[in-house]
Amino acid sequence: MRAVALHEDVIAVTSRAFATASVLVRNGGEAFLVDSPVFPDELEILPGIAAQSQFNVVGVLATHADWDHLLGRYAFPEAPLGAAESTAARLINEPGAAQRKLRDFDDEMYVVRPSPLSLPGAQRLDTPGYIDIGEQTLEVHPADGHTVDGMAVWVPWARVLIPGDYLSPVEIPMISEGGSVSAYLATLNRLEELVIEAEHVVPGHGGPIDAQRALAILREDRAYLEGLPEASLPLARRTKAQRAIHEKNLTRI
Repeated sequence: MRAVALHEDVIAVTSRAFATASVLVRNGGEAFLVDSPVFPDELEILPGIAAQSQFNVVGVLATHADWDHLLGRYAFPEAPLGAAESTAARLINEPGAAQRKLRDFDDEMYVVRPSPLSLPGAQRLDTPGYIDIGEQTLEVHPADGHTVDGMAVWVPWARVLIPGDYLSPVEIPMISEGGSVSAYLATLNRLEELVIEAEHVVPGHGGPIDAQRALAILREDRAYLEGLPEASLPLARRTKAQRAIHEKNLTRI
C-alpha cells in the first residue's frame, strides 16, 4: 500500500488490490476516510497512518456501493458510514451483495479477515449537498453511470477531487449492471468543471493524478463512450482486462 500526502489535510492511499484508492481528509479536529483499501494488512495499518498524521477519523464515506469501496469500517469500526441517497438505497435493495463479492475475492486470493464485513445502515447524504468537517465543508455531487448509484467528493480548500470510479488512468469506463452510457456521460460533464478547478484528482483505481492528466482522461473517456459500439480503447488502456470490460460494455448499450 502506498500513502501520499497531497495537501496538509489530504492523504491518498492506494491499495495493492486493483490499485483501489482511498483518501483521508481532515479539517480542524475532524477527519473522514473516503472509500477504502482492500487487504486486511492495509486496513490494519490505516489507523496508525491517520493517528501519526493527526487525522481524527469521525466518519467513513463511500463513493458507491461496490464492495471494494466499503471496507473502511474494518479500519474504523466505531465510525458511522455515510453515502449518497442512491448508495444507501442500493445497499438496502441488494442485501448481502457486497459481503458475497468480498467472500468470493477472499476465497480466490486466500485472504483471511478478522471478521465478516459489517455494514450498518448508511447515513443518507443529500447529493448534491454538503458535509461539514471542522471549519470547512466538503461538497458531494451525483456520480452515477458506472453503477446505478454514486457520488463524487470535492475538497475545495485543498483542490482535491475524489470522483469514485471515474477518470481512472488504468481502467476504461465500466458500465456495470444498473449503470448506463447516458448517465456516465452526464457524470463526466458534471465532473469536468471540478477537474478544471482541481490540483489533484484521486480516481477509484490507479492512484492520484494531476488535474491536467485527469482532464485528458475525461476527454478520452467521453470520446470512448460517445463512439460505442465502434469505439476503440485508449492506447494506454488496451490491456486484456480492459478489453474484457469493453466486451461487457457492449452488452449494456
